[in-house]
Amino acid sequence: MPTVIPFHRAVVSDPAYVGASNPTGEGEFTVYTQWIETEFDNQIQPYDGHTAEADEEAGERQKVVVEVGGKRLEVVLPAGLGGLGGGLAAGGAGAGKKPKRSGGKKAGAAVSGDAVASPMQGTIVKVVVEEGQEVAEGDTVVVIEAMKMEQPLKAHKPGTVTGLQVEAGATVTNGAVICEIKD
Repeated sequence: MPTVIPFHRAVVSDPAYVGASNPTGEGEFTVYTQWIETEFDNQIQPYDGHTAEADEEAGERQKVVVEVGGKRLEVVLPAGLGGLGGGLAAGGAGAGKKPKRSGGKKAGAAVSGDAVASPMQGTIVKVVVEEGQEVAEGDTVVVIEAMKMEQPLKAHKPGTVTGLQVEAGATVTNGAVICEIKD
């Protein structure tokens, strides 16, 4: 893993740094930001993806699959971490079992080509149409407030409003079906 540790090792072993840090306090501490830019003799080898220590430990490392935020990631554990807490590398108590995934809470009708769905989570502040009303493309159906801003939801096609499921003051989630517009 690329780190700044080689840089720090080089700086603390430089004579400009070592003078003040020796036990007797002799010498001058002359390391400062401009010193790094002007006087520091950079002999640090660039990181090539491998180190001698990593090559030695390669046989001792273990690959483990972990789940973070619903995504599975393959992690390489350094030597000595495999036996942490009853066997991280062995999978712990639930080794071999896949986590149960539950679908999110479904609310209302499924989104179809006729549906007017909320593009964001918010509160309905005004319902402009009524059940059975004829609307033209571009007519406002409802007004949603999100993050202190009002956003009008407009009809995407002409037709009759059916299945109007909201009223003023109702909270809607992202993707919630507000109503359908049938031909």
